[in-house]
Amino acid sequence: MTDTAPRPTLEAVAARAGVSRATVSRVVNGGDGVREPLVARVRRAVEELGYVPNQAARSLVTKRHDAVAVVIAEPETRVFADPFFALQLRGISKELTAHDNQLVLLLTEGRDDHARVGRYLAGGHVDGALVFSLHLDDPLPGLIQHAGVPTVFGGRPGWSDGRGGALYVDSDNRGGAREAVRHLAALGRTRIAHITGPLDQTSAADRLDGFRDVMGDSDPGLVVESDFTPAGGERAMRELLDRHPDVDAVFAANDLTAAGALRVLRERGRRVPEDVAVIGFDDMVPVAEQTDPPLTTVRQDIEEMGRLMARLLLRRLGDKGAEAGGAGTPSSVVLPTTLVRRASA
Repeated sequence: MTDTAPRPTLEAVAARAGVSRATVSRVVNGGDGVREPLVARVRRAVEELGYVPNQAARSLVTKRHDAVAVVIAEPETRVFADPFFALQLRGISKELTAHDNQLVLLLTEGRDDHARVGRYLAGGHVDGALVFSLHLDDPLPGLIQHAGVPTVFGGRPGWSDGRGGALYVDSDNRGGAREAVRHLAALGRTRIAHITGPLDQTSAADRLDGFRDVMGDSDPGLVVESDFTPAGGERAMRELLDRHPDVDAVFAANDLTAAGALRVLRERGRRVPEDVAVIGFDDMVPVAEQTDPPLTTVRQDIEEMGRLMARLLLRRLGDKGAEAGGAGTPSSVVLPTTLVRRASA
């Protein structure tokens, strides 16, 4: 059995740097009031000794845990099957890592999990929370508000009980949908259908509104609600073709739904785009470039949305590094979308 070398202590760093223990503590914990030459000496001693601060002790000094909860209001089967979540998590992780914060992932399988997440956040384990994929009847916002945890939401919150001041990052879902449908109309398509996402989520509702902005009082039977999944896209496309065999264009609420719709069109012998033009939403390249034919879609920068969520939260928490790019109180952000033309429309 080999002996384990003792971990370097704060006192050892102070002795190596030739400063007081209090000076080392201020430097390690990000405090002010230490001259730059002393800061450099302390950091050099920390590196030479391989000193790692005790997080529990550091939290007592800084009142910060350097940890952020990422709460996704979906079951894990959905989260790990949909590349949207991977892209958003990658953006969040990059920004948190750049500011030496840890990501704590929390998923919700059901109502019992909402209560568990609420208890965890109220327990003081993290400095803040990033929350996305909320549904309109979701109790999470209330639980988070009760926990008193600084929060940034992914997507425009859709609650209707009067709470204001929520900080969020979203894309121009309505404007992107309008651009997609206008493109289909410009192609000469007259029987344009829409396969929605779950309408208890604001992104899906906004995309439906964008469709209606262009199509006005078109046949309501040309709108079928789905669930942002390939299987849902298949079910909706079959329903559309059974109900309206003359449909000549489809705007799907996301790329996965569009991929499912394309499979059914191929099964039914409909040529894309000659017989039916198809447009999706997201521009998730692993999906959009692998469909047959490659998918015309509305691009939203999903990874950037995640990065901006984390950046807004860190600014709200007073992270100096995150504040370097902006001043004042952070405000919500709505990112633009663009239409990416491929072979399907």
